[in-house]
Amino acid sequence: MKHRRLGRTNFEVSEIGYGAWGIGGTMWIGASDKESLAALRRAIELGVNFIDTALVYGDGHSEELVGQVVRAAPRKVYVATKVPPKNRLWPAPAGVGVEEAFPRDYVVRCAEQSLKNLGFDVIDLLQLHVWNPEWTEQDEWRCAFEDLRTQGKVRAFGVSLNNHDPDSGVALIETGMIDAVQVIYNVFDQSPERRLFPVCLNHDVGVLARVPLDEGALTGRINEKTVFPEGDFRNSYFRGERKRQVAERVAALVSDLGLEDAHDLPEVALRFCLSHPAVSTVIPGMRSTSSVEANALASNQGPLPAPTLGVLRRHGWDRDFYRRD
Repeated sequence: MKHRRLGRTNFEVSEIGYGAWGIGGTMWIGASDKESLAALRRAIELGVNFIDTALVYGDGHSEELVGQVVRAAPRKVYVATKVPPKNRLWPAPAGVGVEEAFPRDYVVRCAEQSLKNLGFDVIDLLQLHVWNPEWTEQDEWRCAFEDLRTQGKVRAFGVSLNNHDPDSGVALIETGMIDAVQVIYNVFDQSPERRLFPVCLNHDVGVLARVPLDEGALTGRINEKTVFPEGDFRNSYFRGERKRQVAERVAALVSDLGLEDAHDLPEVALRFCLSHPAVSTVIPGMRSTSSVEANALASNQGPLPAPTLGVLRRHGWDRDFYRRD
């Protein structure tokens, strides 16, 4: 497993991190705690030393599982978690003040609850779970971050940008107030490359590339016959004609890459993310040891060659499957 510096934090983090949304036990259906714990332990065995979770994932259950494994780990594992908006609005809508989403005392209380769930004395990276650029110059979140830093409860701070809206973080990064940014970045959504990534490189801000496999679309295993468990988030994400659209896009991608089938597509997708120098770590969701073992290999293969990147550039797809309309 190769490592990269997480911006100015100087945390040396594994190129492949662990996205822990799916192990929270809600929205993603199917993984037992036993399987989740085994996957986390296997990831650490293979050199993964960065885990991204959130207070809202299973109402703290993901944090509890992560903490259980990390506290027993034989080496340092960096943990990032997130403060959910108090108004529980995802994405952050325009015109809503920061005092409704991230009031100062609320952010501090959430951080303290996350510390309790994790069983830690300090959080390596605390992120706001949504962002609205209208909040950039407002004080609530700034004061909360300063409180937590002064109290020694958090080492570094960041934000998780709204889905498919990377430019919303540009002005925030330019303030110098955050250490890392989390953003959707994958073969289909290459938009962070245009404005966000250059600003991150210029200000030495770390980048967590989330949804690198597009919620499973870039695994090549989604088609019109795919059935997800009742209550699973993916029933909404891949509703209607979306499974067919995904299957067609993936088939075209596999053909252009000259692959025999989609078996190698996940590795290509992860290496695509790692090919950009702004990316510090890629955090695919993983709920099984088999996924962990397959994804961890991508780091060993290194960035993709220029001709392959040229092919992938042609497969950007401007759409938002998270929208409810």
